[in-house]
Amino acid sequence: MALPILFPLVCSVILLILSGSTANEEAEALLEWKSSLQNQNTSPLLPSWAVSDPVNATASMCNWSGISCNNAGRVVSINLTGTGLIGTLDEFSFSLFPLLSYLNLSMNQLFGAIPPRISSLSELKYLDLSTNRLNGSIPEEIGNLKSLVHLRLTKNQLSGSLPPSIVNLTGLNFLNLRDNRLSGFIPEEIGLLRSLHTLGLSKNQFSGSIPPSIGNLSNLEFLYLRDNRFSSSIPEEIGNLKSLSCLRLGKNQLSGSVPHSIGNLSNLEFLYLHKNQLSGFISQEIRNLVKLIKLLLYENHFIGNFPHYTCQGGSLEYLSVRDNHFEGQILKNLRNCTSLVRVRLERNQFTGNISEEFGIHPNLKFLDLSNNKFYGPISSNFVKCPQLGTLKIAGNGIDGIIFPEIGNSTQLHELDLSSNHLVGEIPLELGKLSSLYRLMLNGNKLSGSVPLELGSLDQLEYLDLSGNRFSKLVPENLGHWLKLHYLNLSNNEFSQGIPVQLGKLVQLSELDLSRNLFCGEIPSQIGKLESLEKLNISHNHLSGLLPGQFEEMHGLSSLDISYNEFSGPIPDNKAFRNASLEALQGNKALCSDHVSGLLQPCKALTSGKQRKEWTIFFLVVFPVAGSVALSMVAIRILVRYRKRKRDSKKQQRSANTGGLLAFEGKIRYEEIISATQDFDDKYCIGHGGYGSVYKAKLPSSEDIVAVKKLHSLHPDEMGTQKDFFNEIRALTEIRHRNIVKFYGFCAHTRCSFLIYEYLERGSLDTILSNETTAAEFDWNKRVNAIKGVAHALSYLHHNCSPPIVHRDISSKNVLLDLEYEAHVSDFGVAKLLNLDSSNFTQLAGTYGYIAPELAYTMKVTEKCDVYSFGVLALGVFKGTHPKDFLSSFLTSSPNTNIIKLDDMLDPRLPSPSPDIQDKLISMMELAFSCLDVNPESRPTMKHVSQLSCK
Repeated sequence: MALPILFPLVCSVILLILSGSTANEEAEALLEWKSSLQNQNTSPLLPSWAVSDPVNATASMCNWSGISCNNAGRVVSINLTGTGLIGTLDEFSFSLFPLLSYLNLSMNQLFGAIPPRISSLSELKYLDLSTNRLNGSIPEEIGNLKSLVHLRLTKNQLSGSLPPSIVNLTGLNFLNLRDNRLSGFIPEEIGLLRSLHTLGLSKNQFSGSIPPSIGNLSNLEFLYLRDNRFSSSIPEEIGNLKSLSCLRLGKNQLSGSVPHSIGNLSNLEFLYLHKNQLSGFISQEIRNLVKLIKLLLYENHFIGNFPHYTCQGGSLEYLSVRDNHFEGQILKNLRNCTSLVRVRLERNQFTGNISEEFGIHPNLKFLDLSNNKFYGPISSNFVKCPQLGTLKIAGNGIDGIIFPEIGNSTQLHELDLSSNHLVGEIPLELGKLSSLYRLMLNGNKLSGSVPLELGSLDQLEYLDLSGNRFSKLVPENLGHWLKLHYLNLSNNEFSQGIPVQLGKLVQLSELDLSRNLFCGEIPSQIGKLESLEKLNISHNHLSGLLPGQFEEMHGLSSLDISYNEFSGPIPDNKAFRNASLEALQGNKALCSDHVSGLLQPCKALTSGKQRKEWTIFFLVVFPVAGSVALSMVAIRILVRYRKRKRDSKKQQRSANTGGLLAFEGKIRYEEIISATQDFDDKYCIGHGGYGSVYKAKLPSSEDIVAVKKLHSLHPDEMGTQKDFFNEIRALTEIRHRNIVKFYGFCAHTRCSFLIYEYLERGSLDTILSNETTAAEFDWNKRVNAIKGVAHALSYLHHNCSPPIVHRDISSKNVLLDLEYEAHVSDFGVAKLLNLDSSNFTQLAGTYGYIAPELAYTMKVTEKCDVYSFGVLALGVFKGTHPKDFLSSFLTSSPNTNIIKLDDMLDPRLPSPSPDIQDKLISMMELAFSCLDVNPESRPTMKHVSQLSCK
């Protein structure tokens, strides 16, 4: 009898011994992995991982932070989410944890690959490695985790395709792989994962079509496929997903029409189809989606009327159908949709009387109806939307007055009624909108004065009243708009002096007062606008001297003071030095000793005045000698006349030959004049700091060239003729595939111009500023263009003797041919137009590209071009000038510069492939090195050119 009783006891003891031994191995394995981590002692949880009893490590291990054990002391759960781990999984002994069912290492800094050995966790049900830096592919062995129910690998750097074995995880109900670099096709076998209720593949590089078998996932509630490269049409089978609550297919390349079967998704609450190439009509079946909360269809090619009764379920809150070709009376259909919170209908062809069809929407916060065909007076129902914060109705046919009751919309912070047919005055009640920070009333027929009450809008940041008939501005208003950074009052009838209160707007970056009747002098207080970048006061009746305070406005980069009555010297400021003739013309007697070629020297005016004073002095003091002086003057005039006549004949002979160098002597001045019809505007293809560029097809050869007509350049202003011609010959000898070929120069009494090779696609600036051409300018083309610029600058700096410093590398001075090959233009022009080397210390270049040391050294070196190249490269990848990034990059320490690649890429292009992404990262690292504040620390362009080819 004793033996049967003892046998179970002995077995239990044996099992405990075996269990304890295995648990000790688990503890040792965890400690070994801990020792491989880079921050094993600084992580907030890992310090608790220590063995207090070497004989029995199990008891200690089960008390470690993040570790859970079963009753036998075996590890069943590891949860180290957000503990700051830095390291890899290479030293993790997965095979020693056969009972592990829960593993969560998310929100750390783990890197390296996911080891295939992870497949030994045969009991694993929950695996979360999200928000780390894991790379490589998802191992094929992951398909062996047959018990897996939850798999989350989001926000890593995983690449490659989905492993085919993943379809073996038939018990999986949650699969989320978003925010990686995964690519390839979605296998048709995905339909075997019938237990899935969540499938997330967003923000990857998957391509091909969405497999019809996805319709077999009958339990699916959440389907996230946005931000990929899926093409073809949406499969009809998607209508089988009756349990679906959220469908996100936005930001792909899907085409065709929306399948009618989508109306079967009666449980759908969120439908995202935006930013695709979908077309056709939206079927009326969409009204069956009675639970719909958010509908995003924007940036597609949909046509026709928007379906009626889309909101019949009373749940619709967010509706965005902007940038399509919809038409019809949508407001009438939405009139009773009181659940709406945010509505965007802009840039369609919707019609209807806005005053009659707009309903009452108590929850509405954002409404944009811009650029449609709405008409009628503004609806009083807008006031009955108590939460309305943004109202935009620009670019329609709205007429009538701005009704005073709009002042009751106290939550309004953005109001855009521009480009309509509004009349009357601005209502005083508008001053009650204390939260308003953007107000756009431009392009209407408003008149009268800008009311004093608008001064109460002390949160105002952006104000555009241009293109109206306003006649009076209350100066006191300006003193309250201390947050204003944009002010446009152009094209009105203001007739007073420029208010001195403008000087209080210290955050103002852009000011446009052009085409008014402003008179008097510019107040000196304008110099307090240290943040001002753009100033336009052209076409007024302003007079007097330009205030010297302009010289302290170092941020000013663009100005236009043309067609006023200014006189005297222009300030020594980079904006004035870089100004075109068009920006200065139409004034009485402006002069400059700093800008050659545009204005007469001030010294000449002063000298003439002094001669006049001395003449009067001698005639009064020495009347007896008057006749002698007169005789001497007469003789001198006669001699000078004969000399001038000889010079004139000589100059005329030069003018008749065109003064043209290079281009094999085939071009004549008359040919250029004929080809451009005397520089008619219709041939103009661009403007720059030195002149305007024209496209000319030469009659004699049918060749097409680019002709840069220089601003009021006279042969006397080009230095000595010998030096000038030597410089021309040197520039014509430059030959490089990435440098625009320079054919020659023509100096004539009427005008002077440079002749260049013509590049078909124009400048980088032109391409990047156009949505269509920017989209065609893909990542490969952009990388190659930047390489081309690097090669060109390397040639100018290191292969020319003496070295040529470009001085104005910018997106406007890089041209592209039909194959998108980059060509640097305007090289050597600054030196060509002013051979006096002392003037080479003047600050020159395009604002935003100028090296920071120029502000205090005034010394131009090759490293200035290097800095400009860095700015250009980042701008090409970002799609726009990296102004905000440069500001933070140059003012913060290197240790704090954490840069996300997505933030530096043009959002108009699809995400780059892994190979291209590596190239982009390499090129960006080069660009960052070029932006070093210390010029000596910047690489040479030869070094940049060499590294860009690796």
